[in-house]
Amino acid sequence: MILNLPNLLAFLRLLMAPLLLWLLADRDSSLLAGIHPSWLDYFAALVFVLASVTDFFDGYIARMFNQITTLGKIIDPLADKMLTLAAFLGLVVLGRADVWAIFLILSREFFITGLRVMAVSEGRDVASSMTGKIKTVAQMVAIGFLTMDWPGGTLLLWFAVAITLYSGYEYIRDYAKGAS
Repeated sequence: MILNLPNLLAFLRLLMAPLLLWLLADRDSSLLAGIHPSWLDYFAALVFVLASVTDFFDGYIARMFNQITTLGKIIDPLADKMLTLAAFLGLVVLGRADVWAIFLILSREFFITGLRVMAVSEGRDVASSMTGKIKTVAQMVAIGFLTMDWPGGTLLLWFAVAITLYSGYEYIRDYAKGAS
C-alpha cells in the first residue's frame, strides 16, 4: 500500500519544511507581524521537533510492521533533506549559522545523495551507517540550539560539520571498496 502511515508521516514532514523556513526566514511578513521574535523561535523549534519525531516514527513503523515501500524510500530522505535545508537556510537568514558551515554540510548531503543514487542503480546496499545516524542527531541538536538562540549553538554546529564530513568520507570509502 502506497499511502501507509509511514509515508503519510513523511509527507507531513515535507509540508513542515516550508513552514519551518517561513517561521525562521520570513519574520517581516504581514502574517507574522506583531509576534515577538522569541515566540517565533518557539514555534519554529516546535515545528522542527514535531518533524523530527515523525522522522523517527515513520522509519520505526515501516520496519516494525513491514510497511517499507519504494515511495517511502524516496520521500523519507527527501523530507529529511528538505527539513534540514529549511532549518539551515532560515538560520543563515537570521544570522545564527555560519554560511560556510552550512555550505559544507549541504555540499556533503548533495554529494552523498548522488553517490547513493549511483550505488542503488548498481544494485548495491546503501544503508545508513552508525556515523550517519550520529551525524543526523548532531545536526538536529545544533539546529535546535541555533533555533532557540542558546549558547553553544555555533560550537555544536561545527561539531556537526566535523561528523558530517567524516560520515561523508565513510560513504565514499565504502563505495570505493565496493567498486573495486
